[in-house]
Amino acid sequence: MADAAIGTLAEFGAGDLASAGGKGANLGELVRHGFPVPAGFVVTTAAYAALLAETGLGARLARLLDDGMDGARIRELFAHAPVPEHIRAAIVAAYAALGGGPVAVRSSATAEDLPGAAFAGQQDTYLNIVGEQPVVAAVAQCWASLWTDRAIDYRRRQGIDPRQVAIAVVVQEMVPADTAGVMFSANPVTGERGEIVVDASPGLGEAVVSGRVTPEHYVLDRAGRLRAFIPGGQEVVIRPAAGGGTHESGTPGGTGASLDPQQLAELARLARRAQEHFGRPQDMEWALAGGCLHLLQARPMTALPPQPLRLNRYQRMVGPFFVEMFARRPYPLDVSGWMQHGILAMVGRMAGSVGVVFPPMEQLLPEEDGVVLRLVPPVPRPTLRTLGAPVSVARRARRFKPARWSQDGRFATFLDNVQRLAGQDPRSLSWQGVVGLAEDAFATMHGITELRISYLPGLLVAQLKLRLHLLLLGKRHLGPALVAGAETRTSQANRALEELAGRVRSDPELARAFAGLAPGELLGRLGQDPGFAAFHAGFRAFLAEYGHRETVSVVLSSAPTWSDAPEVVLGLITSLLGERPRAVDQTGEALAELVRHPLLRIPAGRRHVLSLLEAAKAAMAFREDSHFYATMVLPPLRRALLELGRRLHEAGVLVDPADVNHLRFEELAAMADGGALPAAERERYRRLVVARAAKRRELEGIALLDPAVLFSHLRRAPGALLSGMPSSRGRVAGVVRIIRGPDEFGLLRSGEILVCPYTNPSWTPLFQRAAAVVVDTGGMGSHAAIIAREYGIPAVMGTGSGTKVLLDGQSVVVDGTLGRVTAAGPAGIGSPAGPPVPPHRGPMRGFGP
Repeated sequence: MADAAIGTLAEFGAGDLASAGGKGANLGELVRHGFPVPAGFVVTTAAYAALLAETGLGARLARLLDDGMDGARIRELFAHAPVPEHIRAAIVAAYAALGGGPVAVRSSATAEDLPGAAFAGQQDTYLNIVGEQPVVAAVAQCWASLWTDRAIDYRRRQGIDPRQVAIAVVVQEMVPADTAGVMFSANPVTGERGEIVVDASPGLGEAVVSGRVTPEHYVLDRAGRLRAFIPGGQEVVIRPAAGGGTHESGTPGGTGASLDPQQLAELARLARRAQEHFGRPQDMEWALAGGCLHLLQARPMTALPPQPLRLNRYQRMVGPFFVEMFARRPYPLDVSGWMQHGILAMVGRMAGSVGVVFPPMEQLLPEEDGVVLRLVPPVPRPTLRTLGAPVSVARRARRFKPARWSQDGRFATFLDNVQRLAGQDPRSLSWQGVVGLAEDAFATMHGITELRISYLPGLLVAQLKLRLHLLLLGKRHLGPALVAGAETRTSQANRALEELAGRVRSDPELARAFAGLAPGELLGRLGQDPGFAAFHAGFRAFLAEYGHRETVSVVLSSAPTWSDAPEVVLGLITSLLGERPRAVDQTGEALAELVRHPLLRIPAGRRHVLSLLEAAKAAMAFREDSHFYATMVLPPLRRALLELGRRLHEAGVLVDPADVNHLRFEELAAMADGGALPAAERERYRRLVVARAAKRRELEGIALLDPAVLFSHLRRAPGALLSGMPSSRGRVAGVVRIIRGPDEFGLLRSGEILVCPYTNPSWTPLFQRAAAVVVDTGGMGSHAAIIAREYGIPAVMGTGSGTKVLLDGQSVVVDGTLGRVTAAGPAGIGSPAGPPVPPHRGPMRGFGP
């Protein structure tokens, strides 16, 4: 049917998207397989192409698209373009063959009803059309509706080239519905696949799909049995009018259920059949007329949450660690490249060193349409080798002391390999040479993996020894604070940032630039103004030393490093310009309490316990510093991957070089030369990238793992706004500042309460000015908690919903000892329990005292 202007619905199927559009292809598929679909025909995209070619409209449309789209002007051209006579005659003949009675005329665009892009309501529908000329006119209006402002904006957001879209029109017998509505074969809100959801209202379904009525809401099980029902409002009832068109009435308030149990069971049966046929949950429109059910449309459900997870106790324990790692949905290239061959390969090998099998990637990060759907906290599987793990761990702990890890020859080899990688220019390499450079980066990461396998047992043993001694001394509660404050590359970076902030404070002109310019503008000014040359040199030196740090997560090669996004570092410096809030020296206080113990007054006992403490701190420093050095692989890896993206962009495969992240590493490696692909291959990869990008946009509002599920076992304390894990003790009042990502670092002002969805080491400089930290994810052992204890500020981790419950500017009290956030009272005091909260001495706004 590719070249025919008209065809009956039965002549089309799921493979005819290009000629029948999404709606026509799906309806034809349903007709072919015996679903109760009203009879009809399709005015194909060939008819639309004939209109463009035979009226000169196509050339004028192309010029308007080249000049920048003007939807109103395009629709005006369509309004004055005559329908070619042979197309008009074909429509009239098909309408007569259908019976010449009332019909529904619906748009069916070629970009419509695709996974990730439903295009619901983006083009027009005309109901109860009667007569040859009105039908032809409605078809023409559907063609024009391809260029409504809402359709243009929707396609732009989906990354669909306007030159590539076309439109068909579906004409079907009008169903004079007694009741109609929509139906979902899975719960669109919760993602529960065991439920079918039906919305219904008397009259035509237009009232439901347009949102003009509060529909009756039915939640069914898979057999169609009613689980829940909410009556509708019946504010508007739309029915066919005699002679064509529709009329409206209403009986506000509703009168109960319009559907009986048998009708609900039949709807559920149709929903199950449609889902089984298309292989994925379906969004359907239906109508009930004279006791007969009709399907009017079926399309894939979009933005459907994954099936709700039920986590076991172990998954709840490890979940905060993984949620903190996966702060953002990984791209296909992240998963198949850096994660599979780098970071998560390291985790897998570390687990294997104690005889534990780490779950495969597809279990940890299941995908749909080539895009990561969700995060499932792993449940590692022990093997017989696990029985020997204690001996293996003890042996490595004796041999490899974390305090001496940087003297290991393997570390020097790793640094040499990183320097070699950094010295290679991917632009000078062949395609396969660039792929090889990325593979070399993965192999270099194995150096850190081997070091971690050797030295992390020393961390485990050192922590266990210290905790055991503290338990025996009755000082177990001091453990977290005692090991905070170890000297690490992260603490050194934070001091270097503080020094840069000090330079700004001492230079009035530079301080004014920081106060008045956005980070991007400031970056340009620093490189141009001779008066800022000294600071700019120091800033470049900082990036040379620390610029490989991740901005978002160490598992994401797609996210920029500090060097890639220097404006993030400028934001950090901006946040440090205010006076540092008063904080408690938690480590010092804990150490003072420890040494006051009677047994530590004995010199030998004191030396022994303090040596255990130093060993534990050195072990914690190894954990942090090996992370720091692992990120040195990211810059050369990112340069290689973005070079591949640049070549694919120049070849016309990608709109932007960064879109390479939508491809998998093995897809890139399989190309002989991505810059010289055959035309068919270019188009295949282009479509693949567009589809994956659309799916990613569809999932934007769905968390990889809802923190509320992960932390649901933590009950909110009475009177608290939030409850979470107490992770750094202390109690302080302040004003909330929500920071959702690195691009907002510069918004934090001294003395504010930092509230954020996640953290990683690159966030920790903010802790030097925050009065307290409240995080949706994470636990007591996360980076945020450790650094909060180091800086002596209260921290509440794993609240699950802090960034949703709290508001910018809200006055709250954070109690890091109890793990609570409460509203500040009239005098700035929180809940009655606990001592008074001292006021802030630092400024709440601005940079100066």
